[in-house]
Amino acid sequence: MSRFPEGSVAERVAALNARYKHHAATTVLEHALKDADLGRVALVSSFGAESVVLLHLVSVIAPETPVLFVDTRMLFAETLDYQRELAEKLHLCDVRTIRAAQPRVAFEDPDNTLHQFNTDACCAVRKVEPLERALATFDGWITGRKRYQASTRQAVEFFEAEGDTRIKVNPLAHWGRDDLEEYMVENRLPRHPLVAQGYPSIGCAPCTSKVAPGEDPRSGRWRGQDKTECGIHFIDGKPVRITKENAA
Repeated sequence: MSRFPEGSVAERVAALNARYKHHAATTVLEHALKDADLGRVALVSSFGAESVVLLHLVSVIAPETPVLFVDTRMLFAETLDYQRELAEKLHLCDVRTIRAAQPRVAFEDPDNTLHQFNTDACCAVRKVEPLERALATFDGWITGRKRYQASTRQAVEFFEAEGDTRIKVNPLAHWGRDDLEEYMVENRLPRHPLVAQGYPSIGCAPCTSKVAPGEDPRSGRWRGQDKTECGIHFIDGKPVRITKENAA
């Protein structure tokens, strides 16, 4: 007997969005995680600048939810320390560190310089491919995608179809920066240490720079390049590369 829920991904997404259209983020998580139309899900977290909000919500509502953390082996030491701190403080039950197969990295990036001349290829081998492998046994995954982050996300719903493969759950889709800040303050949640140093959006160390006051928070990611996303989000089952031009 198949472990997958009945109906196509698109049909299930339509049913879930209709069912939870007027619900809040906490209700979406609380009920949807037990909804047969969603199936088996994991939370994918970068343990970055805003990650603690969603991690805290999941820890309160469903702490047994698998949390997938992709360690590219190029992250800031502060991110690795923060990941360990949050996993312990929030009592997360099932944190899984995902890494690329070392033979694959050795073949594609033997001297760790791939990011200097082909960031898409570096993201693919170190992040996209290992995450896709880790998600293979899940029917859906929880993301931190929010409408305010880019024009390409202004219509993001609570549930999205990832081709015919999986469902993406975006419980914070309608939250703004003020909502995130208020939640962190009210729940006294620890901040990523690099935020106070001028890093409002945090990825791999070689491709993340400080952001000056007044700059877009994501301007420090792949600075000077026509790239704004690492490629872990999919359309029709394929990784999507969002550039600064089509994200504007």
